[in-house]
Amino acid sequence: MTDFELLTAADIPLMPGLAQRVTAIRPDLISADASYGELAWVWGLGRARYGASWPRRLWFSGGELVAWGWAFLPHQVRRNDGSVTDVTGASLSYQVHPDHAELVDEVIEWFDGVAAGLVRTVLPTTAEEFALKRWAAHGYEIDVESLGDTGDWTQLNERDLTDVEQPVLPDGFRFRTADEAGPEAAVRAHVDAWPSSAYTARSYEDVRRTAAYRGDLHVLVEAADGTMAASTIMWLDRANRTVEFEPVATHPDYRRLGLARSMMLYGMRLARAAGATHATVVCLGAPGRPRARGLYYGLGFRELSRDAPLIKG
Repeated sequence: MTDFELLTAADIPLMPGLAQRVTAIRPDLISADASYGELAWVWGLGRARYGASWPRRLWFSGGELVAWGWAFLPHQVRRNDGSVTDVTGASLSYQVHPDHAELVDEVIEWFDGVAAGLVRTVLPTTAEEFALKRWAAHGYEIDVESLGDTGDWTQLNERDLTDVEQPVLPDGFRFRTADEAGPEAAVRAHVDAWPSSAYTARSYEDVRRTAAYRGDLHVLVEAADGTMAASTIMWLDRANRTVEFEPVATHPDYRRLGLARSMMLYGMRLARAAGATHATVVCLGAPGRPRARGLYYGLGFRELSRDAPLIKG
């Protein structure tokens, strides 16, 4: 019988812990959906609504987590703008420590078991040469649609924090942190920027409960009328002295004012003061989706790794 244990809160510290150990030796193997901060963010974003469709399996060696698989099975997404989407396929997030690369076959077999009969997608990185061969051996093929000109594959970008310029906001705006502004403002900033998001106050509460979250590294830009015009959460990985920006968002009425750029510069300086020497951020990599990539490249970020989208079924 296929292992069908659901992801729990107790699993979340273990999985980012593996991400930290992989980051220390092969950061190019960290896929966008399996990074230290992304794991905490996705857990908080959807646990209350979608947790019943999140089976997982963990692999240990000598009491230490060395691989995990997290499947996302069919579910219904109800967004804040009233729209509803039926997700009919299955997707997988996973991580395998490079010293235990052979476990990828067990991850694949487990996923094929829990998602049998469904269209299945997965996003390894292009650097996972051994894993890509094993996925192909199990019948997975390149997801041509995802890799199209307006596809949804992502790339992970990086820069060091040795030289971060001073941020400058337009008149009437100021920087805040979530600790200062409070939960209501933090949630409103995200929902205003992403009207179709399923994010709620409950989602934010679950995010705040993760060990990786810090309210003093959750940055907001407040307009003169009190509107939270931009926001980003930074996830500080102390072990590797790196910080990850996820998500980064600007209110539609306040775009093209340079707020996101200034906010990220301010965030990088906060992160540096907290001990970080390195920063990462994910963006869509398709040629037809240049906006976020242009912002991050303008801030000195460059590509570290990218998705290799695969599909089966």
